[in-house]
Amino acid sequence: MAVNLPETPGGAPSEPAEPGVPAARDTPYGQRGPYAPYTQQVPYTQQVPYTQQVPYARQGTDGRQAQGDGPGGRAEARGRAGGSRGRKARRSGPRRPRPWWIELPAMAAVGLVVALLIKTCLFQVFTIPSGSMENTLRVGDRVGVNKLAPLTGWTPQQGQPVVFKDPGNWLPPQPVDSNPITNAVSSVLSFVGLVPPKDDNYLVKRVIATGGQTVRCVGTTLTVDGKRVDEPYLHPGDDSCAGMDFGPVNVPSGYVWVEGDHRSDSADSRWHRQGPGGGAVPVGNVVGPVSAVVWPVSHLDWFGWTGR
Repeated sequence: MAVNLPETPGGAPSEPAEPGVPAARDTPYGQRGPYAPYTQQVPYTQQVPYTQQVPYARQGTDGRQAQGDGPGGRAEARGRAGGSRGRKARRSGPRRPRPWWIELPAMAAVGLVVALLIKTCLFQVFTIPSGSMENTLRVGDRVGVNKLAPLTGWTPQQGQPVVFKDPGNWLPPQPVDSNPITNAVSSVLSFVGLVPPKDDNYLVKRVIATGGQTVRCVGTTLTVDGKRVDEPYLHPGDDSCAGMDFGPVNVPSGYVWVEGDHRSDSADSRWHRQGPGGGAVPVGNVVGPVSAVVWPVSHLDWFGWTGR
């Protein structure tokens, strides 16, 4: 069934009215429909001034303020972080070099400390003063003595070359430097281990027998506990006794019997049988085994960690 719609004055049918809503009238735009007239809206002059609105750069896509970009937000935090990095970069930039009169003493002090640690715990250098250990060690050779070995439980064993402190009048008195300056310098260098000990009252010999063993030499044969000792290290032309028979000698506990490889030119235990220990040397006087010849280059040699 056809429905006739009422016509407007212009001839066009008007829209049906919804319940409770007035029908649209052909009125000016500001009075049309159920909405408030345009003249009743908030005037532009009463809106929030532009200067009070959130700047465009801080607004989101919908015109609202982006979260965290206000005062104390992410943008401000990024600014603070950037400034902090800049300050750190400036602080961590190239430093001005220290003056040479500060650098040189500092480097010298570090070197002396390192040398002292090496001398105390690792190796110490000694000079061979005589030919008593030729041809194994020669006059003027500098040998490195392993001072770490005694700290790790090492004890002198038969056949090992060792350095030991004079047990009593084996060496003549050493000359004293009369120049106070060179004497002081040599004392410091000796203390830190850069040069051999200043008093130089140390000797180097080879261990022949240890505490509790019996040593004897007759003719050309050296025996320890009745067994002949093979000595390939002897100086050419020497034999084990070199014309000095002795023994049997019982080496006291805690002592070692020592002799030089150049038997005919070595004032060793054989020559001091009337002294303390019957010629034997206290183990407490032993500095350590000779591990190597470190100077001169032409005599460089390695005897091993414990001198064998």
